[in-house]
Amino acid sequence: MLNFQRDLSAAIAEQIRIRLSPERLTALGKRQTQDAHAYDLYLRGRYFWNQLSPATTRRAMEYYARATRRDPEYALAWSGIADAFAASPINGDARPLEVGPRARAAAEHALAADPELAEAQCSLGQVKFWFDWDFAAAEQALLRAIALDPSYSLAHRMLAIVLAHGEQPAEAAQAAKRARELDPLNTAHHALSAQVAFAARDFQAAVQFAQQSIAIDPEFWVGHFQLAQAYEPLGNNEEAIEALNTAGRFSGGNSKVVALRGYIFARMGKEKEARDILSTLEAVSRERYVPAHAAALVHAGLGDKGQALYTLESACKARDVHLLVVKVDPKWDSFRADPRFQGVLRRCEFRTAARERISHEL
Repeated sequence: MLNFQRDLSAAIAEQIRIRLSPERLTALGKRQTQDAHAYDLYLRGRYFWNQLSPATTRRAMEYYARATRRDPEYALAWSGIADAFAASPINGDARPLEVGPRARAAAEHALAADPELAEAQCSLGQVKFWFDWDFAAAEQALLRAIALDPSYSLAHRMLAIVLAHGEQPAEAAQAAKRARELDPLNTAHHALSAQVAFAARDFQAAVQFAQQSIAIDPEFWVGHFQLAQAYEPLGNNEEAIEALNTAGRFSGGNSKVVALRGYIFARMGKEKEARDILSTLEAVSRERYVPAHAAALVHAGLGDKGQALYTLESACKARDVHLLVVKVDPKWDSFRADPRFQGVLRRCEFRTAARERISHEL
């Protein structure tokens, strides 16, 4: 059964004219557990994880866990668990200080089982970025993943995110493009290409990528969120609110959707609506974890500079992953010259590569 799956993968790749290197064929073989049912569980988990919502992430974790119970040394399933935990603070408002150790343990388990697996190296890169805030180590792991399997599109996408927020826009755009080329129907690749373009201040391109994502999957909340985020600096506030309303229907209550709506209302002069959203965030935080960045963003939109900075301090202490975006987000430009804002970023201790920027061969 597994040999058939390997042969089928190679045949499909040939049909769509992807040139498979000997290394790629070896990687295809390495991915297979000897338990066909475990492999099926892994594929189901990856399908649900790609939807990037709290509910689908939970389902993905269930499938991955079942796969590891059938094969405790199944590196690919452990990598899936690591990816799900690593993405959960940004996609599902999970508490970073709780899920970070679990993501790290799963990634280490995957690496111990197979250190030459591209997925395992990619999972390590995600842990280094989202939880250690170590851009250089994340980039190194992701480049290692790509060297092991140049056709693993998620590694290219994650590298694009790391480079974009490490202020390497040209290299980030190149990595995002490669992810889209490898998997053109992956809606998340297009949505997160919008994030890469947004970080580079190319808002028109961000709109286009977000629209491409929505065209593939009209219910993919990240695409609608990215569309709203790109519309706002272009002055298309009504369209942005409409996109956020759609995102809200599919996001499972993600704080980013709520906070961006509050920020835009504030910038439109709708102070009551913005402060109502602050009240909503506070009420929700009594029931579950809400990233401090969400309230900070609304305060920033309202011009409550002191409160915004105070809340960012709380975000730093909580290792709020959204602070990785603050580094390049134009919504924080009016704060950049403030010594207090600079102090917050220093206390985050982001570790970036101390080297000349180079164009990576991807």
